[in-house]
Amino acid sequence: MKKLFLLVFCMISTCYLVFGQSNIRLNNYWANTLTINPAAIYDKYDAVFSVAANKHWVGIPGAPVTYLGTATTYIEQYHTQLGLKFVQDKIGYTSSSNLNLSYGYVVFVNYDWQLHLGIAGNYQRMNYDVSQVDMAEFDPDVLRYLEPQNNFNADAGFEITTKSLRFGAASQNIFSLFSEDANRVQANTNFVYLRYRQYNDNVVNLGAGVCGIQYGNLYQTEFSLTNYFKFSNRSGLVSQPDLFNIGLFYRTQNELGLVFGFNVSESIQLSYSYDYHLGGIRYGSYGTNEFMLVYNLKKKPVCRNCWY
Repeated sequence: MKKLFLLVFCMISTCYLVFGQSNIRLNNYWANTLTINPAAIYDKYDAVFSVAANKHWVGIPGAPVTYLGTATTYIEQYHTQLGLKFVQDKIGYTSSSNLNLSYGYVVFVNYDWQLHLGIAGNYQRMNYDVSQVDMAEFDPDVLRYLEPQNNFNADAGFEITTKSLRFGAASQNIFSLFSEDANRVQANTNFVYLRYRQYNDNVVNLGAGVCGIQYGNLYQTEFSLTNYFKFSNRSGLVSQPDLFNIGLFYRTQNELGLVFGFNVSESIQLSYSYDYHLGGIRYGSYGTNEFMLVYNLKKKPVCRNCWY
């Protein structure tokens, strides 16, 4: 009976691995597009740091929990961005850790348009925690399947951007396309997205985005709509570019979500997102919660006449 339980457990872990961990991403990836594309370059800042935590499907035991941290620095002299991303994801008894190093380069097409190119290398480790399984008898072949796995992978992408428009595409886990054992590695995942954001003197600016996502035989489309609110004084002049934002998104396969962001200061942004699955999973889940904190290190003005 215990052996049968472990076999069933392996099947469940494999399914979670293919459909869950293979597509690790945040709900609010628009707040930090580097999480899905190594070509997301922030040349407005000297450095950008972010941390995030996501708890999927609250109320369901073993549901995914994801922690993410990123750091980038832009070297203006070389039009280059260096990035670091770390992801820790756990689903049931399966845990994966990803360490990602990225390189991005900016091509200035003209005054308004830029082309961003990016590549990344990943070190990935997967563990299976069987300490909670009490077995008097076991199948050695099954336990060998549950041994830790170490893999190397790669990402690549591009973006075409203006001040208000961002079009991009990215492919994650490219080496997985050539893996002989697809169930033991994170699946190749592809993104194509388009994002528009108004920048004018109105108190409220509009933003909208669409993103197509493909991993394995699964396809998703996500639509988002965001309002960015500013603060104006009595004279009607805008004194702060963004005070807070509120957005809605819908993801195919019946997921509806809310995003709220608040600028704590000119350098610190805090965001929260909640999404609810309208399908059968709603009977056991209270939805998904996510928090993200972003810190932007602004460039210091250069004094050409200073001696220090």
